[in-house]
Amino acid sequence: MTSQTPLPPIPGTTPFDGEQAKKGYALNKMCFSFNAADNRASFKQDEEAYMRLYQLTGPQAAAIRARNVLQLIAAGGNAYYLAKFAGIFGLDMQDIGAQQTGLTKDEFKARLVAAGQ
Repeated sequence: MTSQTPLPPIPGTTPFDGEQAKKGYALNKMCFSFNAADNRASFKQDEEAYMRLYQLTGPQAAAIRARNVLQLIAAGGNAYYLAKFAGIFGLDMQDIGAQQTGLTKDEFKARLVAAGQ
């Protein structure tokens, strides 16, 4: 059996490891449920009831209410499942990039354009 050396932390990131998977199980299960259109509609009709159905933690529910993907990742969310949540509200990668950098979406888009020149 080989032992694994932990990787050094990367500032500003939350690695999705076993601990995060356990912490985010309910959140990720809820987001996976959004594969079904009926579930997306149920969530949009009564977000609070839908979150209670999946027994989200306080920080997970607060992050859902804030539409803050970075908080959702910190609360155990997996980016692949969170994409389903973000899609319900029309959030795209530029919205998420703006959250990550602390910029508005327009500022973030301008930064992308400038980087490409």
